[in-house]
Amino acid sequence: MRTKFVAGNWKMYKTPSEAESLAKDLKERFSKPGRADIVVCPPFTALDRVSRVLSGTQLRLGAQDMHWEDQGAFTGKVSHDMLKDIGVQYVIIGHSEQRTYFHETNETVCKKTRKALETGLVPIVCVGETLEQREANKTEAIVQSHIEGAFQGLAKDLALGAIVAYEPVWAIGTGKTATPAQAQEVHAFIRDLVKKLYDADFSQQLRILYGGSVKPGNAAELFGLPDVDGGLIGGASLKGEDFAGIVAAAN
Repeated sequence: MRTKFVAGNWKMYKTPSEAESLAKDLKERFSKPGRADIVVCPPFTALDRVSRVLSGTQLRLGAQDMHWEDQGAFTGKVSHDMLKDIGVQYVIIGHSEQRTYFHETNETVCKKTRKALETGLVPIVCVGETLEQREANKTEAIVQSHIEGAFQGLAKDLALGAIVAYEPVWAIGTGKTATPAQAQEVHAFIRDLVKKLYDADFSQQLRILYGGSVKPGNAAELFGLPDVDGGLIGGASLKGEDFAGIVAAAN
């Protein structure tokens, strides 16, 4: 039985003081243990302050990206050691916004995924198609290229530490949501694909999240689908009440 998983991606919102305030709100809301794993991913500047607030709680800390090198002359980048030193356990890799605006590729996603896994971080590997690609019936081809690219050369024992998030790009921040049938279809495709890449054991263990305008009102239906193991939440994770409603659906 795969444990449900809900991650809040705060993107480029919340100053350190605002992030600390939201973290304190979440700490109160999630004072009692639940069944789902809960992670919040603030901006880099807020990670340390949020980490201090969440210490000792059921809430876990994630980052929004990382570099694949241990250290070096890479201005503006952060390494696994920098993240782990302040309590980060998870890291979002290959988000569609990184691909669209900052030249992320399957190759760099693979490098980051490998480095995260090798250094004890859990990568949340994002895959998904644009509206143009969906309308051209390229959804499966795009998702397959993203999955195969991210896991290329990774042995099963290492790859088992990863989480996949399917994010239809056309449903991120647009208010549009894939229908339950559309979401289930792609999640099932991903599960079948990794079964072919690895084996049935890997396929059954891999947690696959849905990310695309998840709200308290649609979370229960989405999370109830057989191959949807939770969500990567954007806008709705910026308000404690909304995020709590989504986590309640996972629990």
